[in-house]
Amino acid sequence: MTKQIQFFDTTLRDGEQTIGVNFSIQDKLILAQKIADWGADVIEAGFPVASENDFKAVRQIGKNVTNCNVIGLARCVKKDIDAVTQALADAPTGQIHVSLG
Repeated sequence: MTKQIQFFDTTLRDGEQTIGVNFSIQDKLILAQKIADWGADVIEAGFPVASENDFKAVRQIGKNVTNCNVIGLARCVKKDIDAVTQALADAPTGQIHVSLG
């Protein structure tokens, strides 16, 4: 059995919760590609149900960043899961990260 470490980056979702930090959709796309290029295995691109811009950002990242898994955060609520499903519908590596509070 081999051991493998995976890098799960939350910069685009968790980092934006810092006071005064607001990424545009373009900022998030650029950052996501850099993070993927640096070797992250998974990028948590955002929380699509939170806002229209978050939905759009997750959608753009999912379509354009193909060298790692792109996920969207969802609470264990149907509308959250549906939002991630819709945002990542065209993403070749899209996944849903369900969080139970």
